[in-house]
Amino acid sequence: MYTYRPKRFYIQVFAATWSFWLFAILFDKGIPSLAGMFLGLISPSTIAIITVFSSKSDALKKDFKRKIFNFWKLKPGYILGGYLIMAAVIASSIIMSVPLGGSLKQFSITEGFSFSGPGIFSAFAILLLASTMEEVGWRGYGEDSIAQYCSWFKESIIFGFVWALWHLPLFWISGTYQMEIRSMSNWYMINFFISVVPMGFVTTWVYVKNGRSMLASILFHLFVNFMQEKIAMTQATKCIETFCVTIAAALIVLTNRDMFFEKRHVGSILGDAIPQREKV
Repeated sequence: MYTYRPKRFYIQVFAATWSFWLFAILFDKGIPSLAGMFLGLISPSTIAIITVFSSKSDALKKDFKRKIFNFWKLKPGYILGGYLIMAAVIASSIIMSVPLGGSLKQFSITEGFSFSGPGIFSAFAILLLASTMEEVGWRGYGEDSIAQYCSWFKESIIFGFVWALWHLPLFWISGTYQMEIRSMSNWYMINFFISVVPMGFVTTWVYVKNGRSMLASILFHLFVNFMQEKIAMTQATKCIETFCVTIAAALIVLTNRDMFFEKRHVGSILGDAIPQREKV
């Protein structure tokens, strides 16, 4: 029987990620900074893979492989539902911004990306890499390690705050989206942190409804990142978007109360009768 250790996992992830990203901040630009940025980005997935495959649990290893390779078991309706929810959130945010001085021109597609990179395809590759590496770490081990000991509702709150905090050093790394919004206003920086928490509920919904599929989470995460980059919303409108995504998350929870509040999975997320020795 395998015992999840969320505290150990997240301490390792934060220590590795923040060390590499602090290295990137110190060097500011050039190859050393890019290397630090990249190594920090892949830290969650690297630690998740090491944690899973260095364990003696065949069930944990099998579950990891299933979550990323069993694409035929995906439920496209829930992935499409996630896409439509986020599209509705973006559309509502832009429309609500108009009486406050916003423009419907925000529905247009941007030409480039907010972060620096050698070409548009390279920028998209960075989005794909970021989405994949984060989800392999978070959904490969991190989220389940919390849900093993509590409901998906409580897990979503805990993970949302942890996920938001994980991004902190990015606000001081040159060329990142986070540094760009910090340079505009500290309020936009605060809005970013707040917005991550309700997004955690939406992502959890897509993940669990697809049988805890990492692949579903990767597809959804990539879509969200791409839309945030390519739709010409202003940062002021993204503050409204935070309100809209919070409403969307609340509606998802209310219409999926059994999923978010049941505790049948607690202690046996792998199907094992795992003792409750570790507490979140």
